[in-house]
Formats: sequence, structure tokens, C-alpha cells
Amino acid sequence: MPVTVLDPTSALVVVDLQKGLMGVPATPHSTADVVERTARLADAFRTEGLPVVLVRVTYAADGADKAPGRTDAPQRGGTPPEGWDEVVDMLAGHPGDIVVTKRNWSAFYGTDLDLQLRRRGVTQVVLTGVATSIGVESTARAAHEHGYHVTLATDAMTDLDDEAHRGSVERIFPRLGETGSTDDVLKTLARRG
Repeated sequence: MPVTVLDPTSALVVVDLQKGLMGVPATPHSTADVVERTARLADAFRTEGLPVVLVRVTYAADGADKAPGRTDAPQRGGTPPEGWDEVVDMLAGHPGDIVVTKRNWSAFYGTDLDLQLRRRGVTQVVLTGVATSIGVESTARAAHEHGYHVTLATDAMTDLDDEAHRGSVERIFPRLGETGSTDDVLKTLARRG
């Protein structure tokens, strides 16, 4: 479905487009394509004077601040490389952007994201990033639960698994908000004024 409307106080929320996640194999879109599309959206939001939120995930080197609990999936070990948690260069360096640091899947849990958005009167979020079925979906669910209108630029997100990506895009996202392409969002943003 195309995106129908963007509120006057919408914000772009970019999930985990950081240096350490750019080399992972991604599907159905390359991380380079996701970054390029997200950069186009970020430039358009900045031009319109709308907030751009860059969310990054990080952990202490010893993993002490990772979410606890037993899981069936093996946990990654070792020390991540220096700078792995820095926002990619194509998106970084804009002083007006809001940077949120998280230690969980959702950009809302344990962060000041909701406070940052509400202080600016934001009523709608447009989401991009990686991984579709983890960080992006968790953030979309939380945004919906916090009462924001949610829009998902599905070609500006990608996953480690094509089936997981499709499951989020086809089954979960339509229940949380509107989905569309980067171009759909840009066209709707241009019509806003």
C-alpha cells in the first residue's frame, strides 16, 4: 500500500545504520542501498525542518549491559571492533539530528526517544534501518504502543533473512501502520506543504 499522509510533525527514525552492521550479508536489499535511501529521506526531512533521529546500538566491551536471559540462539561473544557502533558516515555529522543510544532491540526501551519526540510535538514516525525483523520491528511495535502514527519505508530496511524480512513487511507492519517505498514517503512529504 502507498503511504497516504505524513503528519505536520513527523520524524524520521533510523535504526542501527552503523559501521559495524554494514558488512553483514543482508536481504532483500543491500545495506549500501538501505543507507543511500535513508540518506535521501534524512536530507528531505532536514530540508523540511523535521527531526531526524539516528538510533545506534552499543554494549560494554564485557557485555555486562546486554539484555539478560537465556535464549535458544547462541549469543555473539568477543569484543566488537573499535567504532562498530558509530553511525555510518553518510548519515552522521548533522548537528540538528538527535542521536539515541540503545542496548536492546527497540529504540524506545531504556532510552529517551519518546521524550525527545514528544518534546518536539512529533505525532508520526517514519522508520528505516536494520534488521527489519529485529530492531526495526521492535521499534515499530513500541512506536505504535506509544500512540505514534507509524510509516515504514520498506525498501530502506533489510534483514539477515529474507523470510524474516517478508514476515515483518507482509504480516506485522500492516497492523502497525502504513508501508511504502522511499519514493512514496518522499512524494507524500512533498505534498505535505
